[in-house]
Amino acid sequence: MKRQILSTSLDQPLVLDGAMGTELEKLGVATNDELWSANALIDQQEKIYQVHASYFRAGADLAITDTYQANVAAFAKRGIGHQQALDLLATGVHLAQAARDRYRPTGLVAGCIGPYGAYLADGSEYTGNYTKTVAEYEQFHREKILTLIDAGADLLSIDTMPNFQEIQAVVGILATLDQRIPYWISLSVRNQRQLSDGTDLNQVVAWLRQQPSVGGIGINCTKMENITPLVKLIREQTKLPIIVYPNPGDLYDPLTKTWTTVPHVDSFTKEVPHWLAAGANIIGGCCRTTPADIAQISRLIRPSV
Repeated sequence: MKRQILSTSLDQPLVLDGAMGTELEKLGVATNDELWSANALIDQQEKIYQVHASYFRAGADLAITDTYQANVAAFAKRGIGHQQALDLLATGVHLAQAARDRYRPTGLVAGCIGPYGAYLADGSEYTGNYTKTVAEYEQFHREKILTLIDAGADLLSIDTMPNFQEIQAVVGILATLDQRIPYWISLSVRNQRQLSDGTDLNQVVAWLRQQPSVGGIGINCTKMENITPLVKLIREQTKLPIIVYPNPGDLYDPLTKTWTTVPHVDSFTKEVPHWLAAGANIIGGCCRTTPADIAQISRLIRPSV
């Protein structure tokens, strides 16, 4: 199952987990700084386990590790040495595995790779407004990717990618690794037609579908109303699995690193059937979603269970 999870033969929808950061906030973890939810990796690891456990109990088939904002450079700013930083990344995988092994032994753990924009911690994952060389992207991402693989992640979730050049660089890294692993690329979008950096999504999807190492294409951390047209756009071009995990539509302030709740016109109850009909294969939630949301998705996908 693990090696086939992102194959074109995926024959039934799967349930992804939901938000990590806002659930950790409810448990008393401070997330309003450059490390965001990765703060808990340093000294509140049990709370990460609790969040993973809550999602597996709610019916999730896959967990994304608490490593989105975690990387060697970010930890270095907190005085954490290189090897300790790598150990913390591996711990992110192990915590998800422990919750999986107890509550859903058939479940999978996706090691999370965030964009360079997440490291900048200024909201750049929603704009893609940065430029690095291929060598610089490789230096930033490669060691983290290898660490998550070595820690035993079943697959990788390349999350909230807003910059087409960075997407190409990350796919290039993964395509040349000796240790091959299934992975998806999940896009951060400006609207229903453009990547966050302004690149036409048709161009992005056309390029991704031609890369033999890419196992799936995702959309995450956008409002629910965007998902159906985005799934249709992707499905028109590829048979690859499509992964969707939106937020409820709340607003994020990158300066204060806080969310503002806005009235929600959409819900998982309303939208999940449309996403499935459009061709989505794996469905979960991003920022501000909860175990109750994932339980609802699970009931919609598996009504007889």
